Amino acid sequence: MNDSANIPLWCSTPFGLMLLAIAVGPLIFEKWWGLNRNKLIISLFLSIPVIIYMLANRLSVNLIDTIAWDYIPFIILLGSLFVITGGIHVSGDIKATPLNNTLFLGIGYTLASIMGTTGAAMLLIRPVISTNSERTYTTHTILFFIATVANCGGLLTPLGDPPLFMLYLRGVEFSWFLNLFPEWIFTGALLLLVYYFVDRHYYEKENWVNRAEDSIQIKPIRITGNINFLFLTGVIISVTLINKGTIPLMGSEDAPIWLKYLREIVLVVLTAMSLFFTKSEVRSNNKFSWDPIVEVAYLFLGIFITMVPTLIWLTRNASSFGVTEPWQFLYASGFLSSFLDNTPTAVAFYNLAHGLVVSGLPDTLSKSTLIAGIPEILLKAVCVGSVFFGSMTYIGNGPNFMVKSIAEESGIKMPAFFAYLLKFSFLVLLPIYILVQLIFI
Repeated sequence: MNDSANIPLWCSTPFGLMLLAIAVGPLIFEKWWGLNRNKLIISLFLSIPVIIYMLANRLSVNLIDTIAWDYIPFIILLGSLFVITGGIHVSGDIKATPLNNTLFLGIGYTLASIMGTTGAAMLLIRPVISTNSERTYTTHTILFFIATVANCGGLLTPLGDPPLFMLYLRGVEFSWFLNLFPEWIFTGALLLLVYYFVDRHYYEKENWVNRAEDSIQIKPIRITGNINFLFLTGVIISVTLINKGTIPLMGSEDAPIWLKYLREIVLVVLTAMSLFFTKSEVRSNNKFSWDPIVEVAYLFLGIFITMVPTLIWLTRNASSFGVTEPWQFLYASGFLSSFLDNTPTAVAFYNLAHGLVVSGLPDTLSKSTLIAGIPEILLKAVCVGSVFFGSMTYIGNGPNFMVKSIAEESGIKMPAFFAYLLKFSFLVLLPIYILVQLIFI
C-alpha cells in the first residue's frame, strides 16, 4: 500500500463538490434536486473518480472499511429509527398557551436523544402545528422547534444525532456521551426559557377571538402505534450493548460476518417487526414515505466515498492547520456544520484531532485523557459544535429542511435562508452557544 501521506489535497475536490451540492442544491435547483434519482446521479458521478484513484493507488482497504464499517451501520441505524418512529402517531389539539408550547418543546428536546432528532421532529412537528393552528403568530415556534427538537436535544446519546453515532463507531463508549449532560441541560434550559418569553409576547398580541377559539378547539393528546416503543427500546439496548466493548469477539479479524454485523442484524429485525406489527393507518396518519431515508442513503453514499481521501489527508497533515485548542475545534466544526452537513464535519474534525495525536499534541493538551484516540476535551468540542451549530441554518442538519417544508405546507410563513440566519441564528442561537463555549469548553 502506498504511503497515504502522499495523497494530494486536490483529491478532496469531489468531497467539496458533494457538500457544495447538498448546500446549494435545494436553494438553486429546488425542483431538479427534489428528485432522489438526481441525488444518486450526483453521488455516483463524484464518487467514481475517487474509487478509481483509491484502487489505482492501492488504497482500496480504506475505501472498503469506510463503506463496510461506517456507511452500512450508519444507514441501518437511521433507517431503523426512521421506520420505528414513523409507526408512532401523536394526535390532538391542546390549548396553545406559552406554557403548553414550552412543555411540548421540552418533551421533544428530551426525546431527541432517545429516538434521534429526525424521529422526534417528525413525531411532534404536526401535533405542534395542529395545537397552534388557531394562533396567528406561529413562525417563532417552528424556529425554536428546529433548534431544540431537531438539533440540540440530540446531544446525549449516539442515537440522538448522526455525527455522534459516527464517533461512537470510532470507539467512543455509549455512556461517555452522558458526560455532555451539563452542556445539554444548560442549552436546553436557556432555549426553552427564551422561547417561553418570546411566545408569551406573541400570545398577548393574539386577537381575543383567536384565543377564544383555541380554548374551544380542544382534542386530547392520543398516541397510537405504541408497540413501536418496544422496538425503540430494542434499538437503544442494541446500540448500547452490542459492540466490541461488550462483545470483544466482534472486533476479531477471524469473527464470522454475522457476528461483526450482529448489531445491524438485530436492528434490521426490529425494523421488519415494526413494519409487520404497525397498523397501516398509523403510518398513513403520519404521512409516512420512504423518500426521506432513500434521500439520506443516496446522498451519504457519495459523502462517505468522496470523504475518504480527505480524512486520510487530515490525519497526516493535522499539525499544519493551526487548529489545536478546544475552542477552535468547537467554532470550526460548528461553522462548517452550519453550512455543510454536520455528520461528515464531525468525522473530519475527529480525524484532525487524531492527526494531532499522531504528530504530537501541544503542551496545553499533552496530559489530556484520550477517548477513542483523541483528547477528551477536543471530542467534547467536536460533539457540541457539530450538534448545536447544525441548527444555525436550514441545511446544517437533515430534519431542519423537513420541518420547514411541513410548516410551509401547513400555511406557516417561514423566513428565507439568510433571514433565518440574521433574525434567529445570530440573535438567539449564537449568543447561547458562545456562553456554552465560555463556560464548558
